[in-house]
Amino acid sequence: MTTETSAVTTAMPLRGRVAVVTGASSGIGEASAEHLASLGAKVAVLARRADRLDDLVARISKDGGTAIAISVDVTDAAAVQAAAGRVEAELGGADLLFNNAGVMLPGPVEELHTDQWQRQIDLNISGLMNVIGAFTPQLVRAAGERGVADLINTSSSAAQNLYPTFAVYAATKAFVSHLSKHLRVELGPKNVRVSAIEPGIVGTELQSHVTDEGASAWLEGSKETIEWLQSVDIAQTVGFIASLPLRVNLPQVFIMPTAQPS
Repeated sequence: MTTETSAVTTAMPLRGRVAVVTGASSGIGEASAEHLASLGAKVAVLARRADRLDDLVARISKDGGTAIAISVDVTDAAAVQAAAGRVEAELGGADLLFNNAGVMLPGPVEELHTDQWQRQIDLNISGLMNVIGAFTPQLVRAAGERGVADLINTSSSAAQNLYPTFAVYAATKAFVSHLSKHLRVELGPKNVRVSAIEPGIVGTELQSHVTDEGASAWLEGSKETIEWLQSVDIAQTVGFIASLPLRVNLPQVFIMPTAQPS
């Protein structure tokens, strides 16, 4: 390997890889898609808002990267399967899946916001499983051909810590973390690395979806004592996980703002 080739490999450690990012129209997903593309991966960005995806693809392309936009609701299993088919046809199949789409809708359980409960279950659990079901065959095949593939799921510090009124959201994220541990046992022997990222408070659109006044006040008040994580912090973590030597798997990555106690 020449010095020039070595330098390119170091700067673009994901060159030749194909990444799928869900929830890519904003926040962590958007930042991660841009970062993975900057590391050399071809990126398929999935979300419902086609206009934002088109803008994201345009930025990636302008910076010299390769990306395709697929407008899809991950709660629609058939649509996700179709998206997987398009990734296969246009990019050759995924070897890196960042399963990031999700929603956070806290509220006191006694207020019986069953529609919000169901929305979180549908997106954070069923949507996650739809994506895993659609893309795992590609990951397994890629791992067999190239030696490694990555499945990275976005969980939350709420999977481990206790936050009043966040019970349903926290339970969905506990599902994500526990599922990831089991999938690692199942897929690790096939060279598919599985990781769950568990961030504390990250400044994204999630906070704007919160309708409960108490939870909103708590989040807003936390800004006085805590510098929240930024989407780019999680994006860089995703890139780090995927760029590790093939022998290395980080199954669980707990990421907190420095001043957030729990």
